Amino acid sequence: MTFRIRNYILLSALIALTLGCKDKTSEPPSEDQKTTQNTTKPNIVFIYTDDLGYGDISAYGATEISTPAIDALADEGILFNNAYATAATCTPSRYSLLTGDYAWRKKGTGVAAGDEALLIDPDRTTLPKVLHSAGYKTAIVGKWHLGLGSDGSGPDWNGKITPGPLEVGFDYSFIIPATGDRVPSVFVENHHIVNLDPDDPISVNYKEKIGDWPTGKENPELLTLKPSQGHNHTIINGVSRIGYMTGGKAALWDDETIPMELLDKSKKFIEASKDQPFFLLLSTHDVHVPRIANKMFQGKSSMGARGDVILQLDWTVDQIVKLLKDKGLYDNTIVIFSSDNGPVVDDGYQDRAKELLGNHKPTGGLRGGKYSAYDGGSKIPLIIRWPDGEGEGTVSHALVSQVDFLSSFAALTGVDEVKEDVMDSQNRLDVFKGHTQDGRTSIVQESFKGPLSYVEGEWKYIEPLDGPAQVPWGTEIETGFQLKPQLYNLKKDPNETKNLAAEYPDRVSEYKQKLDELKKDGFTNEHEVNLN
Repeated sequence: MTFRIRNYILLSALIALTLGCKDKTSEPPSEDQKTTQNTTKPNIVFIYTDDLGYGDISAYGATEISTPAIDALADEGILFNNAYATAATCTPSRYSLLTGDYAWRKKGTGVAAGDEALLIDPDRTTLPKVLHSAGYKTAIVGKWHLGLGSDGSGPDWNGKITPGPLEVGFDYSFIIPATGDRVPSVFVENHHIVNLDPDDPISVNYKEKIGDWPTGKENPELLTLKPSQGHNHTIINGVSRIGYMTGGKAALWDDETIPMELLDKSKKFIEASKDQPFFLLLSTHDVHVPRIANKMFQGKSSMGARGDVILQLDWTVDQIVKLLKDKGLYDNTIVIFSSDNGPVVDDGYQDRAKELLGNHKPTGGLRGGKYSAYDGGSKIPLIIRWPDGEGEGTVSHALVSQVDFLSSFAALTGVDEVKEDVMDSQNRLDVFKGHTQDGRTSIVQESFKGPLSYVEGEWKYIEPLDGPAQVPWGTEIETGFQLKPQLYNLKKDPNETKNLAAEYPDRVSEYKQKLDELKKDGFTNEHEVNLN
């Protein structure tokens, strides 16, 4: 059964289920609930998930788990089945989303340490700056992982933490500084750690142990979730993390309530933004490790902790949509749902995700996964629900990349020009709105340590690299690293099983040259035509 047929059968069933379940959420808001915005520009809510795979939700064919809230967005919008993050890991994907540039153009944009300095130059163009110039109120809530503080010093955890999200264009931020498995395990609101007691200052070190807090390596008997590899430093809430930390006890988050905290801050931002258009980047922690679902979702899936947090993620989407409807904002809001990279099952903790996977295929059958040069690393779910019903219930086969949201949103909101420091973002608004299936001519993908891949049409070229065949810390994911070039026909061989490089040497040479040219300056004729 083809993807599209399987998808439509599933969507039909979900539509019937949704129609049978609509009650208060489908009723129009009362007069006192309605919000009138002084704008004709649509709000934008971008729900950006973490480590969610192409095959992890039922709208994309998953049968072992049901995600009705996410699927409902697909019913009302456009489901893209040829969409890519720019990288197979989180930091470079997020950098590209916000800057409109491939992250490999900037040194040091691999997976950031928990005490990394800010990776985005505050003087450069960013997506939130573009929208701010168009009159939008902007916010990021959730995972950041793009560094904080100045070069050479990093963040001042006990003082004013700057530069950060506010300096790159957000009016409000409530963030997890790096990831849930890295210290410090605290929230940062705007420039300061939330609930930090000045008499209990925080210290963080990623090179050596500091203080006397127990670690997973030295005190495994204190763990409620044990590491499978690495992740054996300071213990917070019974879980050992990456990096060492001491102090800040009153500021520590509760892992089980992280989604509720992020949802609460998101709701408050939306409710406070009724007088102007707003852009909310809700960057969820789910489904990244450590996967510790709230009690509402523990044991609710058949796939253990990873399945439970996928259900939790779907609940988050449902809560955001309900709020938008209750406040009379849904009909003027674009809702985007996507992921920062492909999936990983065992990524450092013994949460039985691998053992309980069953017939579920997080990548949808694609080769590789998070970290990998193969499509399982960066081919991701992307759903866009437009408030005017454009493209409702359709599937787009267009080649699209998250790097293009900057220029596309600029065009959407009337920003006539994008500065020349944006090298890679193209205006693909017509594609994102479903007006055309003519997507990008080409994209570039980045794996966790290189190599780069060049995709043009149905062809994919992976440049040679001497490196391990498997991700070296035990995730059982192929890296895609080979000493010889690789060439795949993604239309005929979407799982990248047959290397055609030897059969098409001229095509390999052509794609190598095109990739080399992109590495030099980033500009092509196509780019110059479509930038504005």
